[in-house]
Amino acid sequence: MLLAPSCVGCAELLEHPTRGPVCRRCWQSILPLTAPLCDACGDPLPTWRSLDLSASRCARCRRADRYVDRARSAGAYEGPLKSIIHALKYSGRRSLAAPLAALMRDRGSAVLAGADAIVPVPLHPSRRRERGFNQADDLARGLGLPIRQALRRLRATPMQADLPASRRHANIRGAFSLTHGPQDLRGATIVLIDDVSTTGATLEACGRVLKEGGVREVRALTAARVVTRRR
Repeated sequence: MLLAPSCVGCAELLEHPTRGPVCRRCWQSILPLTAPLCDACGDPLPTWRSLDLSASRCARCRRADRYVDRARSAGAYEGPLKSIIHALKYSGRRSLAAPLAALMRDRGSAVLAGADAIVPVPLHPSRRRERGFNQADDLARGLGLPIRQALRRLRATPMQADLPASRRHANIRGAFSLTHGPQDLRGATIVLIDDVSTTGATLEACGRVLKEGGVREVRALTAARVVTRRR
């Protein structure tokens, strides 16, 4: 009762607890992912010096057909940003959604520009009941575009974070469908919203359903992404 609570990012005591559970230094330490980035998935590419300027996509995106046309993230899934997302997702610190969304809105402005609506990646009803909320919904509310609940999760898959990369696409395949409702997204530009992109398997599965439903362009914006290579 005598000590201030600690920051969820660095565990140091907060100087201003009423301003939120994350200290200013941790927020400022979340650096943007800087160019050159893969034009499709947003993963960092090699330095400009060694990059073939005609290759605007990473090797993985060049090898596979993609349903998400362009994806970006506010930062790398590490350090304070990883701790902040864990606090939101697993500890129910839902007040963190608004400042995270502000970071996403600022750093993902090119992805949001010209979009017709945003679609949060849904949780299975059983997982949503267990958690009490969907973090993607909370993030979407702070992005300033119309929200469409256009997707539903058909089955409760094992958590992607618990699986090796080689199994994640198979785990999520066929797990989503369009919702039944009055929303007509044909010809629209949609931005998928989620907290973390690891291999992009979940976003791709959602993008496939949206494209098959008539969406013209699917983009994606996440609070963080796992960076697969270092420069």
